[in-house]
Amino acid sequence: MARVENIVYKLAEPIAEENQCEVVDVVYKKEGSDWFLRVFIDKDEGITIDDCEAVSRALSEEIDRVDPITQGYYLEVSSPGINRPLKRPKDFEKFIGEEIEIKLYKVVKGKKTICGILEDYKDDIIFMKDEEGELLKINKKDAALVKLA
Repeated sequence: MARVENIVYKLAEPIAEENQCEVVDVVYKKEGSDWFLRVFIDKDEGITIDDCEAVSRALSEEIDRVDPITQGYYLEVSSPGINRPLKRPKDFEKFIGEEIEIKLYKVVKGKKTICGILEDYKDDIIFMKDEEGELLKINKKDAALVKLA
């Protein structure tokens, strides 16, 4: 699945840029008996249905040309929503100063979910001030999910 997600991300990036958007995430997963390819796009002023439609049409043609997916699937292009995930260094850099939520693989300070303000991101280390004002350093590999709160 990661292979398909990486290929589609690379195909979607220039298409999103042509439409003044950025690719936030690509998720390829099976739900029941159906496969879904979800591409999340965003831009500063927010995504419209027209943005989703333009990216979806161009991306569908490009995926058909490259043909990286062997089974049938449903393509969905949408906004990541207000709880946007942070995955790439540029995501973290863009949202310094914003409130984030981190779901951890292991307990830190008695919790597996920590909320606070993103202070910095360097070398895969997330620097955040928790709700008590303490500066925490969390390795990104220890986080199952990081998203805007």
